[in-house]
Amino acid sequence: MKLPFLFLLICYILQPFSASAQKFIYFDNPSFEGPPADATVPVGWLPCEEETTPDILPGFWGVYREASEGTTFVGLITRHDGTWESITQRLSKPLEPEECYSFTLDLARSVTYNQYNRPIRLKIWGSGTKCEKRQLLLETDLIRHANWKTYEVGFYPKDKLNYIIFEAAYPEGIDALPGNILIDNLSPIKKCPRA
Repeated sequence: MKLPFLFLLICYILQPFSASAQKFIYFDNPSFEGPPADATVPVGWLPCEEETTPDILPGFWGVYREASEGTTFVGLITRHDGTWESITQRLSKPLEPEECYSFTLDLARSVTYNQYNRPIRLKIWGSGTKCEKRQLLLETDLIRHANWKTYEVGFYPKDKLNYIIFEAAYPEGIDALPGNILIDNLSPIKKCPRA
């Protein structure tokens, strides 16, 4: 008789923690941690565009700034030949249609990223399948600042989204420019509070 009571007591105690954990969708390797390396996709992430060879920084291409969180971060570039880099990750739980979600991330630009030092934008896409750009969730202005700044991303999926894509993007009206964007410190995705 004591065993079922103990089981129910444990379930009752753990229930708020379990409900709280279900409110968040966690990124795998949200700070892009790993040994610094050039042309390397961070653990937990996948390349999307052809020629996507992101860098785990600092320590390569003249980039030696500190991470905003942890010890490393990721750098994505656009090139003078019209190509760009993007990375994706399958989410631990799908984003449901017509729900409000938000998360934050830290962005910066390096003024010393070899010849890829021009300011560019970041596009964040949601998709149903790997690397499919189904819904644009965020498009930043040009990231000109060299210091880390936190950006909030808020969105309503139109369809069920299983993947999220981070894409280096040219300035509007330009289709070839050597630039970079640095990304770090992704927060968990959370549902917006109900009104």
